[in-house]
Amino acid sequence: MVHITAGFSALASLAVVGKREAADGEELDEPHNIPFVALGTAMLWFGWFGFNGGSALASSGTAVAATVNSEIAASVALLVWIIIDWARFGQPKIVGLCVGTIAGLATVTPAAGFIQPWGAFVLGILASLVCYGCCELRKLLGADDALDVWGVHGMGGFLGTVLLGVLADGSE
Repeated sequence: MVHITAGFSALASLAVVGKREAADGEELDEPHNIPFVALGTAMLWFGWFGFNGGSALASSGTAVAATVNSEIAASVALLVWIIIDWARFGQPKIVGLCVGTIAGLATVTPAAGFIQPWGAFVLGILASLVCYGCCELRKLLGADDALDVWGVHGMGGFLGTVLLGVLADGSE
């Protein structure tokens, strides 16, 4: 739920605040420090284990499932995002790797403790496809969401929440 709220709050703020001013020739969609993007992604990925696994409020099977499913979804989403970038641009991009990872993590979060690992695999694939499409739609519409919060967190969290009902383990 937190990802949906963040994503759609970002969308609302885009409508209110508008676009940033760009200097001559400056590309606003490209990060200025790619090593920091990679470092931030690594820190987020590590912290996400505590976020998803810790949500069980106990050292239990649910916490283990949430941690394993988080890793699977993030890894699969990373791979699919790289494949999409490679097909479109002829080479993989480190920023795409990072955004794909966060898309997988944000999408699996609502379902992490309640699905089987194969469900996390499916969520990782769908996270990349849906979030990539939403990020491209945002660019097409000219919205200035520098961190793709709507496309990754908002739509990824929404997708994970909706698919929880489809992928939830039978006992849940």
